[in-house]
Amino acid sequence: MSTDVPPQNPLLDDLMPWAVRPARLGRDWVAAPDPATLRARWTALAAAEGAEQERLFRPARGRTPATGAAALPGQRSATAPFAAAPGPCPQPVRVLRAPFDEQWLLPDQRLIDAARPELWRVLDGHQLFLVETPEQPLVTAYLPVGRLGRVRPLYRRPGGAEPNLAPGLAALLGGRYGVPVTPQDVLCWVLAAARPGARGAYEVPLTADPERWRTGLELGHRLLAVQLRGARGGDAPRLPGGRRPYVRAAVTAWPGALAYDPESETLALGDGSISPVPEAAWQYEVQGARVLEAWFAARAAHRAAQAQGLEALGPSEWPQAWTSELLSLVTSLALLADVAPLRAAFEPGPPLSAAGLEAAGVLPAPRWARRPASVLDHQEEGPGGQFALL
Repeated sequence: MSTDVPPQNPLLDDLMPWAVRPARLGRDWVAAPDPATLRARWTALAAAEGAEQERLFRPARGRTPATGAAALPGQRSATAPFAAAPGPCPQPVRVLRAPFDEQWLLPDQRLIDAARPELWRVLDGHQLFLVETPEQPLVTAYLPVGRLGRVRPLYRRPGGAEPNLAPGLAALLGGRYGVPVTPQDVLCWVLAAARPGARGAYEVPLTADPERWRTGLELGHRLLAVQLRGARGGDAPRLPGGRRPYVRAAVTAWPGALAYDPESETLALGDGSISPVPEAAWQYEVQGARVLEAWFAARAAHRAAQAQGLEALGPSEWPQAWTSELLSLVTSLALLADVAPLRAAFEPGPPLSAAGLEAAGVLPAPRWARRPASVLDHQEEGPGGQFALL
């Protein structure tokens, strides 16, 4: 009987060494599905005083109305304690609040328990963030916040500089496959090939076969385009003409529920409706929850009986923009469901093992690669208007 042990696949943690937990908000009202709600909440909090302001704020050990904090990198906000000088409302920024749920955030560190400034420092038009979920990794162009898995930025510095890859990895792969390998290529391969492993972490089987590399890369780029939904330029993904969902009836009153009829492939949004919606899009789950139902629940949260204080502030009428977002989300989930069998069946072929990467000097990644880059091109304002020491 053979005692050969199959070669171990590299871990995602080794190939993309720098990982950060997503921003921990500490209070739900600092994020919302629309920016107008955040401005209304800011106005209400700034107008309150004393005990009422503290009640609305929902203080925690790290953040209270009497706590000052540095301005987040790249953002304009006051740094004195909120109770003393709120300052003008900062411009809300787009964030990923949950898998496939893009919302808005007040980018003021005085309001956020753990804002992860190291992520804000590398947030720009070049950056992509890989987010770990139990089923498969997701990629977003927006800052991940809240109850998500670990975040791995593609680049360690602004401007798409210094990829978050094990040093020498891209060059080694390019030499093996006879073509240049970019950081985004590696990211796309991760989307196609990464699987939850027995070691409690994502494993990323690398191939020694240039043809399998090209096949996996094509699959990964397809997944990336669907997940980004046009956020990095180009057209948003679309279904073929006969399968493209349309608004069949506009929403005229706040929808009490989201319902699906598989026979007519109709998604009912109160008195509004969208069709055709493939059943696979309706059934699409992440972390055991249907994505479409979770998306709707987040937009109705301010109307729930348990919503109090600033969390109860939200639109009184269903915004038309949300219906457009829903169409885009249905399209993305349908396309991901289409490609799921291809991803499940993808075989990387002959392996390029972790031992092979170690022999080539690529692994283990140096310690510095697991820490954020420390050199900045600008000064950051600390509490009280002083410059932060970094």
